[in-house]
Amino acid sequence: MAETEIKATVVVDARGLLCPMPIVKTAKAMKGLAAGEVLKVIATDRGAIADIPAWAGSTGNELLEWHEEGGDLVFFLRRGEEE
Repeated sequence: MAETEIKATVVVDARGLLCPMPIVKTAKAMKGLAAGEVLKVIATDRGAIADIPAWAGSTGNELLEWHEEGGDLVFFLRRGEEE
């Protein structure tokens, strides 16, 4: 199955950071985006697998996808209308 490439407006590198810092950096970066723009977050904290989707759902943003890439966790989030 071919993967579609998602184009991110901004990339947040949260590798090596532990909870809650990946969420803190994600929230700060998301505030700078316009509705509909995409944020790519790269993290290594396994807690982000649960934390980032939960944060997205509670803030009106959309988790487009996430996957593991060579030990990194890569998330794509679309900025919602409200936050």
